[in-house]
Order: sequence, then structure tokens, then C-alpha cells
Amino acid sequence: MLQKAIDRGGLYPRHSSMIMAKTERDTFSLHITERPSAFEDLEKMSVNELLGSINQEDAKVALAVSKVLPQIEALTERILERMLKGGRLFYLGSGTSGRLGVLDASELPPTFGVSDGLVIGLIAGGDRALRKAVEAAEDDPNIAWEELKAHGIGLLDTVVGIAASGTTPYVTGGLKLARQNGNLTGCITCNPDSQVSRLAQYPVEVIVGPEFVTGSTRLKAGTAQKMVLNMITTTLMIKMGRVKGNKMINMQLSNKKLVERGTRMLMEEFGLSREKAREKLLKHGSVKKAMEALNTQEP
Repeated sequence: MLQKAIDRGGLYPRHSSMIMAKTERDTFSLHITERPSAFEDLEKMSVNELLGSINQEDAKVALAVSKVLPQIEALTERILERMLKGGRLFYLGSGTSGRLGVLDASELPPTFGVSDGLVIGLIAGGDRALRKAVEAAEDDPNIAWEELKAHGIGLLDTVVGIAASGTTPYVTGGLKLARQNGNLTGCITCNPDSQVSRLAQYPVEVIVGPEFVTGSTRLKAGTAQKMVLNMITTTLMIKMGRVKGNKMINMQLSNKKLVERGTRMLMEEFGLSREKAREKLLKHGSVKKAMEALNTQEP
């Protein structure tokens, strides 16, 4: 067997009896995301073995997410209440977690036709940290709140901290001050009872266990965070009327593929020819507006 240590309940790797008791005590005091991998001697594995083992670990992520659906639902419901009244959603994160927040926020305008100011991802170190690590950017607990204030944060806005470890000062500081300000706060983390969970009113704790490469939270933790972000914002967009049936009727027609997709939507909905559907789509500028025009028999 390649897997030399078996998780206890998916969380605690069993150590060899040769490991000293002190080392074992130190290991068990670590956050779950920092605990040793269940696999050893990775450099000796073949490509096939490496890929298969990573896939084996990744299979645990969806199950871990399913276990916290009530937490995700509670946070999403509270965000929705505020968004329907004009509130916005802010993400705070550093490194992989920050990049995932920026990614999720940036995908919403083209997918659902919303303003790029509705969901805003903030990353420690600013936009340049999206491509290169910015040294010590995550260590200042006051920067995030200053950035939130620069965006004119209001009481209807929600702040969600994303931190695999649950201890990032940029995130914890921002959550603490946002909550003191009266904002709704949530978090997405992969350690139980972490600092961010204690600071957030609605914590989401997706416990995926130790990483395949010890401490590399861009792996399972990052996948789990991305899944939760997808679930939250997709649900928000649907409940805010940005989807009809199962179709993205508010998507931006920013390239040929999306124009073709919009054309097919109108063809299927109204039984139009391709030429007529494309003409209506381009005339009105969106699937939703074209549908409204066709439903009222406007030219």
C-alpha cells in the first residue's frame, strides 16, 4: 500500500511506533491543515501513483462539504436578505484563499450580468498578490478594514473571511472590525474552532484533513473553498433573479461563444430560426431583454 498512514476519522494520521512520543504530541497539537500527510516518500512515487493518490485525497472534499451544508445555508440566507435590500458581499483572504475570493467575485459580472461592485474580493497585498506573493502582506490585522472603508462599506454589506488555517491576521483583523462595525460576518476555513470561526457570526468549517503535500492548502483546502464559494454565489444569483429555468439569461455577450449560447436560448424558448434569434439577441443586448421583447411582441 502506498498509503502508509491511515486517517482516523479522516483527520488524524496514525504514526509509526518508531516516532518519539514528543514528536507525536507536537504533531497532534498542530492545526489539521498543518498535520503530516497520510503519504510518505512522495518523490519515490511514479506519475501514475502520484496522480492516483492525489485523486484519492480529492475525493474526500465533496463529502466534507456535504457535512457542512447547514452552515453554508445559514450564511447564504443571511447574505441574501441583505443583498435584496441593496447590500454587497466582500471577501477577505490571503494567498490561495484570497485569489479564490477574487476569482469568484470576478466571474459574476460576465456570468450573471451584475455590477462588478456587488461582490468584491480583497486580497492581502492587493492585485499584484494575484500573480506573485507579497511578503508579510497578510500579517497586518488593520489593513483589511482600511480597504473595506475605502470601498465605503455600509451596514447592509457582508464580510466573509476565507482562510484555510483560520488564523491569517489580515482576515481575522478585518472580521473583528467589521463585526464591531455592525456588519454581518462569515468565514470559510478548514480547521475547527479556529480564530476566524470565533470571530465570524456564521462560520463554515470544511474539515478536509491533512494535505497530500503536508501543509499545502492550495490542494484539498483550496478545492473545498472554491466549492463553497461557487455554491454561495450561484445560489445568491439564482435567488436574485439572474437565472431563468437553468439558463444564464443575464450573461454578458462578450464573445462569439456567448452570443451563440444566447441565440440557442432564444431558439429553444420561442422556436425561432437561428437567424431570427440572433437578430433579436443582438438588437436587445441580452437574453433577458430579448425574451421580454418577444413576450410582449415588441419588434
